[in-house]
Amino acid sequence: MKLHTLKPAAGSTHHDRRIGRGPGSGMGGTSTRGHKGAKARSGYHKKIGFEGGQMPLQRRLPKFGFKNINRVEYKAINLVVLQELAEKKNLEKIGREELISAGFISKNQLFKILGEGELKLKLQVEANAFSKKAEEAIVALGGTATKL
Repeated sequence: MKLHTLKPAAGSTHHDRRIGRGPGSGMGGTSTRGHKGAKARSGYHKKIGFEGGQMPLQRRLPKFGFKNINRVEYKAINLVVLQELAEKKNLEKIGREELISAGFISKNQLFKILGEGELKLKLQVEANAFSKKAEEAIVALGGTATKL
């Protein structure tokens, strides 16, 4: 094999069509754009969702749904998480700072304690909200559930 014998693989290269370069090229005249109309003009751009004048899909389908602007979104933290955190870091009180330092919530996030799992330690828990089951489980062991 020598440098002058190298060739690209078959079919890997092709020439671009040279449009608008006279009638001899087979692509002169209208330059493959057909006759007249918006698509034949320069600067034409079809709007997203345009269906050739037919009523577009997003207008054929009915509106639905509702976004409540007053919704308060909480990050869910289960009792299992509190149990593991208390065991790992030997805590008796768990609040916002402890959860932020452990990486469970960010500093501006609201959080709610949910009742999944089992709690075995007496804890003082501070949170923005509690589920009934979680609050009962915390109080049953002699702990306190304080809303921030």
